[in-house]
Amino acid sequence: MGETILTVTEAARNFADGVNRAHYQHQTFVLLKNGTPFARLIPAGAPACRGSDLGAALASAELSDEEARAWYRDLKAARKKLKAPADV
Repeated sequence: MGETILTVTEAARNFADGVNRAHYQHQTFVLLKNGTPFARLIPAGAPACRGSDLGAALASAELSDEEARAWYRDLKAARKKLKAPADV
């Protein structure tokens, strides 16, 4: 099931409904504050991709040389745009 986008205000007004939909319907909500993604409400036990999972997937990937170069360029571009979490 896809993600539903809600404002933080909408989520607060309908909190119990959102929690029930996340639990019973396995729905994920992206909460926006001032139009920017701010938080996510997901069902407990929802799959998450951790660094070790990503490493294992990449180790088993069979990319052509061109695909590998494109992936590396995308990774470098993403690293320039992303900031490390403050608690690191």
